Amino acid sequence: MDIHALFTIAQESGGILYIMPLILLLVLWVSFERFLFINRMVHQGEQIATALDSAADLKPSTLAPIAEASPYPFRALLEVPLRFPQIRDSARLSEILQEVVMRQVPSLDKRLWILDTAVTLAPLLGLLGTIVGMFHAFQVLGDAANNPTAITGNVAEALLATAAGLVIAIIGLVTFNGLHNRMRLIVHQMETLRNMLVNRLEGLDHSHALVTSDPKPVYYAAQEA
Repeated sequence: MDIHALFTIAQESGGILYIMPLILLLVLWVSFERFLFINRMVHQGEQIATALDSAADLKPSTLAPIAEASPYPFRALLEVPLRFPQIRDSARLSEILQEVVMRQVPSLDKRLWILDTAVTLAPLLGLLGTIVGMFHAFQVLGDAANNPTAITGNVAEALLATAAGLVIAIIGLVTFNGLHNRMRLIVHQMETLRNMLVNRLEGLDHSHALVTSDPKPVYYAAQEA
């Protein structure tokens, strides 16, 4: 199939097949960019947890270098004890740390809505392109000079739009679910760091049990807000 035939098929789909490569490029770009970002955050979270676990004590002088070398969103979490050194109640500190975690969650799923939209939009656009192509295919029957068997080839070409939409949806669905799971891992790391800070910071009053304002995981609480 040459380039001229592809342009002809794209025109018969109402121009839908011109849009499909753009959607595919957008899905691939968002997937690649988010994959690099989230993987880097997971690696940094593991390093920070190891640094806190191996520290002999967790005084502000020890925590400050770790916070300075940490990227966001972890830095925002580690800076809380440095910003509020007067807090000695572990329950109060836990609530402030929980607030910081929830504020940082939206920065993790940034641009993932594009993948979620593409998963739904691409098949619908493909179906629309196929319907438009079918109109052109059935016009063959309206001309007595045309061979009725020619409609089969036109129908096959019209189905290319649906196939393209399904391919994009499959790629977007797989990458979205994979990135979503990795993002939840980062949220879990932040929750772990929150507990480590509350349990290990010196000078805190641990007479109160660790309180979590919402029994649901932080990610779902942020989504419902």
